[in-house]
Amino acid sequence: MKQQIDFDVIIVGGGLVGASLACALASAQLKTRLKIAVIENYEFDDTQQPSFDSRTVALSYSSKEIFNSLGLWQAIEKLGACAIKEIHISDRGHSGLSHLRASEQGSDALGFVVENQHLGVALHQRVKEFDNIYLFCPAVVDTFSLSANNAEVEVTFEGKQTTLNAKLLVAADGGQSFIREQAEVKATTMDYKQTAIITNVACDKAHNNVAYERFTDSGPLALLPLNNSPDTNNRYSLVWTLKNNQLEHYLTLDDEQFLSALQQRFGDRAGNFIKTGKRLSYPLSLMQVKEAVGARLAIIGNAAHMVHPVAGQGFNLGLRDVASLAQIVVDAQQQQNDIGDICYLKQYAAWRQRDLIQTTLTTDSLVRLFTTKFPPVVVARNMALLALDMLPGLKKQIGRQAMGFVGKATRLARGLPL
Repeated sequence: MKQQIDFDVIIVGGGLVGASLACALASAQLKTRLKIAVIENYEFDDTQQPSFDSRTVALSYSSKEIFNSLGLWQAIEKLGACAIKEIHISDRGHSGLSHLRASEQGSDALGFVVENQHLGVALHQRVKEFDNIYLFCPAVVDTFSLSANNAEVEVTFEGKQTTLNAKLLVAADGGQSFIREQAEVKATTMDYKQTAIITNVACDKAHNNVAYERFTDSGPLALLPLNNSPDTNNRYSLVWTLKNNQLEHYLTLDDEQFLSALQQRFGDRAGNFIKTGKRLSYPLSLMQVKEAVGARLAIIGNAAHMVHPVAGQGFNLGLRDVASLAQIVVDAQQQQNDIGDICYLKQYAAWRQRDLIQTTLTTDSLVRLFTTKFPPVVVARNMALLALDMLPGLKKQIGRQAMGFVGKATRLARGLPL
């Protein structure tokens, strides 16, 4: 006989966003704790899991606060988190440059750089501490249905078909979301015709907790400072955006040729590049669902939106989804109301709208603004960069956005428990 199990929330996707939501809901201070199912295609701590790869995440300061509220930051910091104390912004071949500094925000950091695998380890260890989180990993979602009263998900787990029922189904299964596609949720997409090369590089001088964002005619080139060891701090995570027709050339260069090409494109502000790691590449596109919620359904993280990595906001957007949705669900549960009722889900969608629109417009505009060769625009953008250091009010506002403080802050982002 087919097994049936009842839950409060079913999360499809056990990556960084899905695991964060599970931790947020499971840790809520409720009289009747939520019962949560997490469905993932891979073993929960499998290094082949897409969220568990060799990339890094630039966590905004608000994301650090969210993780701290969830009891995760100490473990993340111990595994390795490098503070960003300054962001150096420049336009290759032109005079425009500016700096954002943590000290100008009255903060110890603008954000932190964490390797995905370290973030994954901390999250997965935390998930396993909760007895109200039930892992179905590895498991495959065969079908699901959404009705006025519940969400029903059919999974194949340990060779058996199992039916899971819940008040709310959350799609956190990434950019190629099975749940989003099967629910026929419409999304707008745009191909940037760019690809990011991701690797780690080392320089011959210390990074001093400075991150670099250098705009080039092929797209932005970012260096994010990494923790290395107690006696050295000269390692960066490189995100180099190229036009698609340039990709093959740069991937086939040997290490010495690649470092020489990088030096030529970036310059010597960070020193001389002396070592590089394995190169990976990821195509870049813009995607946003038209409706992130529906009957018994919420879509979060990359399943709901993907933005250009120019400002490092992709995962941070997803984590702010987590903090907002968790707060809405927990408040409904506290009031003994139906956590999957569309009225609550619409509250969540409305809450997230300003942040999503503002972040999407900012990242997309930066890509377009700094890749154009139209002379009046080039002059204007360089004047704007130079003027930014002389406009402290505007500079502080841009710095706050970079730190992830956009719109109404969640309790978790303010350091408060759910």
